[in-house]
Amino acid sequence: MSFPEVHTLLDRPMLLGECPLWDDERNSLYWIDIAGKAVHCFALAHSEHQSWQVSSEPGCIALCTDGRLLVAMRSGIVFLDTSTGEVQPLMDAPYDPSLGRFNDGRCDSAGRLWVGSLYDPRDKPGGTLYCLNRGKLTDVGLPVTVSNGVAFSPDGATLYHADTSAHRIKAYPFDVAAGTIGEGRDFIAFSDVRSADYGGRPDGAAVDEEGAYWCAMYEGGRLLRIAPDGNILQEVTLPVRCPTMVAFGGSDMRTMFVTSVSNKRTEAELSQFPLSGCVLALRVPVPGRLESRYIP
Repeated sequence: MSFPEVHTLLDRPMLLGECPLWDDERNSLYWIDIAGKAVHCFALAHSEHQSWQVSSEPGCIALCTDGRLLVAMRSGIVFLDTSTGEVQPLMDAPYDPSLGRFNDGRCDSAGRLWVGSLYDPRDKPGGTLYCLNRGKLTDVGLPVTVSNGVAFSPDGATLYHADTSAHRIKAYPFDVAAGTIGEGRDFIAFSDVRSADYGGRPDGAAVDEEGAYWCAMYEGGRLLRIAPDGNILQEVTLPVRCPTMVAFGGSDMRTMFVTSVSNKRTEAELSQFPLSGCVLALRVPVPGRLESRYIP
């Protein structure tokens, strides 16, 4: 299905928009431009846009309980105080920054950040998933090429994790109290044949109140709503070819925000999809859930 109305949040395309993140306390949407090395914020009440440049490519942001943002960048992890612009380093990257960077992530209900990495050469699963708990970073040991799609079921008992390059999403039993994951199962896999009807590969995601997993299909121009058993419930066609991630927001959590890409796309594609790179907004029937915050 396609929703009839898709709006742009800001008439300014990003190079590589990613990680939309709704802040219910500020009635604002945060997101990043990876290639632009920037963190952005749009306050819905006043239609006010702000941005902050960072020193390295950001791959993931998270809200903190103390009001700051946590930013996982290629070079390492920092805190960003958006009221002052002050950046406070937390740690250096645990990998070789010339070969990879942090990517998609999300906080669990206990205040830990689960953030993955990607491997730039793309010739082996050189990325992984990490858990950041009160300033301590642990490699969880899930080798992937491009870590993406981190999300949790409403009851917190399942952790979803995608390897974009492998066109596959897995689901893991998750113990919230202990912060541990069990043996994973295949959740859903997609064809990697780049034919005329190529449907894209799984990128960023979010889970709604009914437990359905919404996934942005990069180079597929669509969103998928997937049931916990792996069956596709809905398909939403978008006016961009490369959506990167979704987030729920708004006062009723029924507005879906979608980031997208304009960088390194062909002129023909940008002509066909002039909204490429914009942050899109559309209404959905089932609300999402508020994001958990990182506890420093």
